[in-house]
Order: sequence, then C-alpha cells, then structure tokens
Amino acid sequence: MKTWERALVTPDMTLREALGCIDRAGSQMALVVDERRRLLGTLSDGDARRGLLGGLSLADKVSAAMHLNPTVANARESRHAILATMRQRGLHQIPVLDDEGIVVGMEVVDDFLTARERENWVVIMAGGLGTRLAQLTRDTPKPMLRVGSRPLLETIVMGYAAQGFRRFYFAVNYKAEQIEQHFGDGRAFGVEVRYLHEEQRLGTAGPLSLLPERPSHPIVVTNADLLTKEDFGEMVDGHMASGADATMAVRDYEMQVPFGVVRERDGYIEAIDEKPVQRYTVSAGIYVLAPHVLDLVPRDTQFDMPALFEASARQGLRARCHRIEGYWLDIGRLPDYERANLEFDEVFR
Repeated sequence: MKTWERALVTPDMTLREALGCIDRAGSQMALVVDERRRLLGTLSDGDARRGLLGGLSLADKVSAAMHLNPTVANARESRHAILATMRQRGLHQIPVLDDEGIVVGMEVVDDFLTARERENWVVIMAGGLGTRLAQLTRDTPKPMLRVGSRPLLETIVMGYAAQGFRRFYFAVNYKAEQIEQHFGDGRAFGVEVRYLHEEQRLGTAGPLSLLPERPSHPIVVTNADLLTKEDFGEMVDGHMASGADATMAVRDYEMQVPFGVVRERDGYIEAIDEKPVQRYTVSAGIYVLAPHVLDLVPRDTQFDMPALFEASARQGLRARCHRIEGYWLDIGRLPDYERANLEFDEVFR
C-alpha cells in the first residue's frame, strides 16, 4: 500500500477526521500513533460504526473507539510470513512496525494478489542428467518429472510468473526436446520462454555465456530441481537495495552425528558430546546477478556457481546472502522426490 501514511491519525483527532483519513488513504483502517509514530492502536470502519452505535458521536475522539491490541507484523519478517499471518487471522491489512513499535508501513492483502511486472530475466538451469534419480530420468529429463499434478519445471515457472516475472531462459541439454515441446515459446503459460542450448554440459553457471545479449537489469538464476515458496521479488529488491553485485540464497542445514563425540587431549578424555548437531549455512541454488557479473563467465567451458562467486570475490565484487526461511526442497534423490509428491497438494494447491 503506497499511501499508508495518509492513514496515520492521533488519538485526539475526532472520529469524523479519522474517517476522512481512511477515505483519503483508500484503506479500511486508520493507524493511531503518538508523536513518534509509535502505534497506539487501530481504528477500522467497524470500530467507528460500533462506537457510533454505542452512543459516540462523530465529534468524539478516536481514543474512545480505537482497538488497543491489533495484530501487527515486524519489519524484519518476510512478506510471505506476513501474508501467512494475514491469512491465518483473516485480515485484509496489517500494520508493519520496527523493533521500537514505530509504524514503518502497512501491508494489504490485495498487494500480494496483484504482483507488479518485473523486467528481470529468469534463467533456469534445466540441462542436467539427474543421475541420482536414474531410474526415473532414463526417459524423462528431471525438470519434466511430474510432481503432484504437473511437471516440476512448470511449477517453478508458475511460481515466478505469479510474482510478475515474464521472461525466461531455459538452459537445456539432456532430452531438451521434451522441455521445448511442453513449453514452446511460453505463451500458453502467460510468459516468454527462450532456450540456451548446451552443446556440451556447461555446469550451473556456464550456460550464462550463451545469453544472446547482456541484460539491462539483474537476472535471477535458479536450478530446475527446486520447490520453494520464496518471494523472489523480495530477493531481487534486497539485492538492488544493498548495492551488491551478486546475491546467493542460503538456508540453514543441520547434521546430527549419530555417536558420542569425544573431546580428548594428550590421550585423556575431556568431555563427551552425545550425538551433537552440526549447523551449516548452505547454498539454496537461487541467485541474483548484476549484468556485469556475467562478464566473468567463460564461454564454452564447464563453470559452476561456486567458481563464479570465487571469481567475483577476486575481482573485489560484493556478494551477499539472502536467507530462505520458508518451504524449500531440493529434489535430488528418490526420497526427496517422494516427499515432494506427498507435500505438493498442501504446499502448492
């Protein structure tokens, strides 16, 4: 909501004035704040109506009718988390506060339903052999394996398209004809699809050298075996706001050692950690790259994303992390594929 500041009112304003603010803001609620813009409460159309029915007049103060304990969101929450709260509570809009309780915005559910169109290209690395799923990928490329009611790659494209991304490049190699036959030029899916044909497998970054022209905006690069509910637009916006040259989506990964780990010194036991959990930050297989970073990708050479980020570091470029907190699944092994099918209807319905 771009006009949320028009919805700010003070507790000493009259109900008539507050309702005027709600009308001008085009919202269904006013945010009642103090002189520092700390949230004191909210006043909805319903709050005002109930107050008037209870004997208040339009000349009475907002403080007499406002709701003192509204549901709020923290500015550090992802938009997906905020939307989940709104759905759970049946809210149309929600104030967004910083850690001091100061209003910094207001999210409206309609803004989630109408994504603005994005000029950023999406490059999907769809040329791999899927060797870890050999029994399934003998006749079908992994991106075309059906997960739930449709091919995996179709769900990925639909996720980006729903967030306003329209131009896609598919890097293809293994059984590319199946992918091209299904997607064509993308028109049937409301997007534009072009193909980067790998004559030899070029890794997870090498196909970027096949782009026919240098983009004008940062591009999103993703593997074709990921199911996630991430807000890709938020990732792009964070990349641009930070001034970084490259952004890598990362997530937490835990491994539990199934034994007691012995800490010893000079042959004597100091302590035993029983089945400790090791925690790591790992790549989530999604990236945002500034156009000039593509100059570091060699032509006709197998080149992976870790090598590109290392090359960027050697050039003094800045790379940042974007942490994924929500649903994410890498379909690399048969148990992952089975899990994806079990969870698909609940997560992507």
